[in-house]
Parts: sequence; C-alpha cells; structure tokens
Amino acid sequence: MATMATTRMSSKGQVVIPEAVRKRLRLEAGTQFVVVGKNDVVILKTVQTPSMRDFDALISEARRQARAAGMRRSDISHALARVRDRK
Repeated sequence: MATMATTRMSSKGQVVIPEAVRKRLRLEAGTQFVVVGKNDVVILKTVQTPSMRDFDALISEARRQARAAGMRRSDISHALARVRDRK
C-alpha cells in the first residue's frame, strides 16, 4: 500500500519528503532523484547504480538489439567520431 502525505515547497524550491514516506522507501540523505514534471504532476524517481549483474544484462540486451538491427562495431566508432567532432 502506498504511503501518502502532504508537503510544501520552500521559497528556495526545496521540498521535504515526509518522514513516513522516507522510512517506507528507505530514503537516506544524499539519495538522488530524476524529476519529471508535466502539467500539474511532478514525479520523483530514485536513481540507483545498477548491480554488475544488471549492468551485464543491459549490455547483453543492447548488443542483441544492435545485431538484430544490423549494426556493426564500425558503425559505433563512426557515430562516436561524429559526436566528438561536434565539440
């Protein structure tokens, strides 16, 4: 079940996440968030470093999709070179 509470934004744009929510989600000082806002909705999503297992799975899936799309290693090298030249 979701924990709900109200809060306010300070004049500096800071928002306090209520204690009950912090405890339920095990949020600690320094936790990073992605903030998404659209219309009257604001979403905070925690950012977490993936485990090596999750990272390996992500890389494997990216490689699988690249092969399925017909990409080659040289395509990536060329794309990187183009991006680096823009700076």
